[in-house]
Amino acid sequence: MKRLKQFMGWILISLVLFSCSAPVQADSNIDPKFEAQVLEVIKKNPQAILDSVQAYQRTQQDEQRKAQQSFMQELQQNSKAVIGQSPTKGKGKTVLVEFSDFQCPYCQAAAGTVRQFVTKNSDRATLVYEHLPLTSIHAQALPAAKAAWAAGQQGKFWEFHDGLFAQQKELGEPLYASLAKSLKLDVGRFDRDRNSASAEAAITQDLQLAEKLGINGTPFFVMNGRVFSGDVELAALEQVLNQAQ
Repeated sequence: MKRLKQFMGWILISLVLFSCSAPVQADSNIDPKFEAQVLEVIKKNPQAILDSVQAYQRTQQDEQRKAQQSFMQELQQNSKAVIGQSPTKGKGKTVLVEFSDFQCPYCQAAAGTVRQFVTKNSDRATLVYEHLPLTSIHAQALPAAKAAWAAGQQGKFWEFHDGLFAQQKELGEPLYASLAKSLKLDVGRFDRDRNSASAEAAITQDLQLAEKLGINGTPFFVMNGRVFSGDVELAALEQVLNQAQ
């Protein structure tokens, strides 16, 4: 079983599914002899290997589809339980869930569109932000997420969120401190909160939800029984919203 997982990981390592996507990690301790055997098997049985990979992908996709359908059903039936303590904006019945990474350029591009959408439709839709820092490719994604979470503990999540995306190229400690001061946060509390076990737990919870749903790229959206990813357009969001009315 371990060798099978190594084999599949080795084959799928370069697979990219989303705009900003965490790479599939293969086991770094793969035996060179085993790796040579894998290459020989691929060389001799290319179609069989392709069929196996496709079957594996279909199984994974089916499991993810079922998890997403269950999540969307729960979102429609009991949205408050699903939202929990996640940051929200708007007061509408239709819920737009966004999984995002503050260092992802595609998330930055989508942020402006999502802001327009919520501002224009605040009485019809509610935006829910879920953290999905892709730490394997974005070194500042997790620190930025923790800083935004800490700002949220003082009622300034969305202002901090906007500041991070507006100055995405400057992500780092100086920016987090500067934003905290400009938003008149209690800086001492801000630093304690972003370095706390509570911040870690909150973001881990979001990451676990993303993993359950098979989401490994950002930005990713769920609304009105539909899932979509990438740099969305305002018209597309409003079309999905109108279908919910």
